Amino acid sequence: MSSPVIQLLVLAAIALFLILRLRDVLGTREGFEKPSVTRKADPREEKRGQFQVIEGGPDADIIDHVPEGSEAAKALAAMKAADPSFNVGEFLSGARGAYEMILMAFEAGDLSTIRPFLADDVYESFAAVVEERARKGLTVEADFVGLRELKLLDAEFDPTTNEGEVTVRFIGELTSVVRDKSGEIVEGNPKEVKRQKDAWTFARVMGTDNPNWLLVATGG
Repeated sequence: MSSPVIQLLVLAAIALFLILRLRDVLGTREGFEKPSVTRKADPREEKRGQFQVIEGGPDADIIDHVPEGSEAAKALAAMKAADPSFNVGEFLSGARGAYEMILMAFEAGDLSTIRPFLADDVYESFAAVVEERARKGLTVEADFVGLRELKLLDAEFDPTTNEGEVTVRFIGELTSVVRDKSGEIVEGNPKEVKRQKDAWTFARVMGTDNPNWLLVATGG
């Protein structure tokens, strides 16, 4: 056998050896396979991940509204422990709607529609003002323009009764006029938007079937 043939056989043997070694290491592929693509991390998902509640970590639903470690934050955490369905963000959304509904019903003198949402002493206070207006022959015409500010001011929780209280500051914008018996405007300007500042406290026994919060206190 000639030397070139021997060299060719040796090279073929080496090539076969290398092919078998590569097959053992990488495995075999049959048909077409898509190349793997590493998806770039979405910064928005990374940001959302930072707000996920982990055991022992801060609850973004709480610290988005009150300082971490504050008494209000502890009270809100206790409320959530007593009632896992309680969500601070959802509560504030509900408070926004309740503020407009209660304020406009009070201005119109129609307390029957909001009676289920008022504590007894708050209802009596509202009713006294409405009755005094009626005695003087005054009526109020008001339109709600919008809410300029909503801020959670404080929260308290009583573990003996499971009652939670949340105080919220509202700055609403509305137009309002007061008319006498003859319909003449005695106060206000229908074209002037004024700001209404209120600090309302809502209360509820956490963990009960009744989802309604009661307005238990009002202030400026």
